[in-house]
Amino acid sequence: MKKNFWLLLALGVFVGVMFGFVLAKNTIPIGREDVKAAQKLLHLDFNEAEIDTMLSYLEDNRKGYDTMRTFSLDNEIAPAVAFDPYPMDLEIVPSKGSHVWQVDEKVKMPKDRNEIAFMSVMELAGLIKSRQISSVELTKIYLERIKKYDPKLQAFISVTEDLALTQSQKADEEIASGKYKGPLHGIPYGIKDLAAVPGYPTTWGAAPYKDQIINETATVAKKLEEAGAVLLGKLVSGSLARGDVWFGGKTKNPWDLKQGATGSSAGSGSATSAGLVGFSIGTETLGSIISPSTRCGVTGLRPTFGAVSRTGFMTLSWSMDKVGPICRNASDCAIVFDYIRGQDRKDRSVQNASFDLVSSEELKHLKVGYFYSQFESDTSANHVHNKRTLEEFRKLGIEPEKVELPKDYPFSVFDIILRAEAGAFFDELVLSGRDSLMVEQNKSSRANSLRQARFIPAVEYLQANRHRRLLIEELHALIKEYDVIISPTFGGRQMLITNLTGHPALSLPNGFDKKGRPTSITLVGNYFEEGKLIALAEAYQKKYRYHGNMPKGFD
Repeated sequence: MKKNFWLLLALGVFVGVMFGFVLAKNTIPIGREDVKAAQKLLHLDFNEAEIDTMLSYLEDNRKGYDTMRTFSLDNEIAPAVAFDPYPMDLEIVPSKGSHVWQVDEKVKMPKDRNEIAFMSVMELAGLIKSRQISSVELTKIYLERIKKYDPKLQAFISVTEDLALTQSQKADEEIASGKYKGPLHGIPYGIKDLAAVPGYPTTWGAAPYKDQIINETATVAKKLEEAGAVLLGKLVSGSLARGDVWFGGKTKNPWDLKQGATGSSAGSGSATSAGLVGFSIGTETLGSIISPSTRCGVTGLRPTFGAVSRTGFMTLSWSMDKVGPICRNASDCAIVFDYIRGQDRKDRSVQNASFDLVSSEELKHLKVGYFYSQFESDTSANHVHNKRTLEEFRKLGIEPEKVELPKDYPFSVFDIILRAEAGAFFDELVLSGRDSLMVEQNKSSRANSLRQARFIPAVEYLQANRHRRLLIEELHALIKEYDVIISPTFGGRQMLITNLTGHPALSLPNGFDKKGRPTSITLVGNYFEEGKLIALAEAYQKKYRYHGNMPKGFD
């Protein structure tokens, strides 16, 4: 007890001295030379007389910052200024509720037990509903595979085994009593470790938060639990939603273990591809669903901004974050999306929008475009696959028309929107110095990105968003003339632009490169028209089998 007392006393003295040092440092007057030096960061050139008039304002501003930092902010508090990407002429059709999904109970149990893990959600639902397999049995199959394969993939941060067994037992009991909830009932899944689940660490993939436990349930996890889905674990997010590197290592691509899964939904892409989950939940701000889906050969849906609640998820950018499914095929994405979409009265960005499925007859009349210049200028190793895919769509009876992405914008500045918002959310991390605990500390690291965010002026952030508004209007005017637009996944600025504007996108596998690693094509759609993206992807996947394959060594 005495030892602890003296340790606490010493710690208190140290904190007091450091706090006094900070206060003393902050009371040093701001001088003319300070402003002259700061101007160099911003390409400004005020004269000395003009600078002299500013000094008292700058002192007052600094006092305000210091005062504000004494007030704490909970993670769920968003800025009072909400992002609204929707053009003036957009009419959001109100939701008609969830769809009634028909489960085929005639699905046959495969002879090879390993094949079960790679079956689609609807196939697994057929096995469960027809009582050919129980949810507990299915859950144990996935848990066995996690224990066997995850040590070399590093896709899981936490395996929620006890919770999974409890939820699967409950699902079996409900189904046995006639309370079948639909195709997700009893299906095991994984969720990106940006989502809070009570009783388990929510690490955000970063060392400063590796022991963090948030005692709330993310809305998406809650909705899936209500649908009867079974949570197998928390899947790797690259550190604070950047890349595939986290405090435990690097998440691997099951198709090439020498290669990372990319990020930041690295674990979601990797685990789904390797058959460690029935489906997974990822998030995207600037490519984090589409990129790992491409790398790992799975199908990823990035919904419209405002279609799915982010409540209970870490914020990287209030105006760019989206939550969506990563699955084995487009049909599975449709099912999972239907269950997770919609308002929760907590996330102010979420719209009460419909999700309309497209009939086979309607599919014939879809008007489709393609980003012509992105295909023509594609010099990547995958350009052969992309051009072949266009021909395959034509063989489906679709004749895509040439369209062009917007060009005349200050694209080099738009990244400050994400970085400024991330800097605000992680302000306490940087001010406390704990950003130095993060694994990556290079120029491209998240830690460095958060530090430099302090030097982004509010005026430039707002100016960038004004240009963003023009970009939204132009892209909307272009896309609304079509139902779907086809794009090389990494073609030009497509991913940057559509993430800034909030349009939905779907990545689907379209082949393999010379090293046997998956490639993909991306479909882009209008706001809240995910159904059209999915319908076209389903038609493609029924005809061409580039999806749902088993990586060698995991079959």
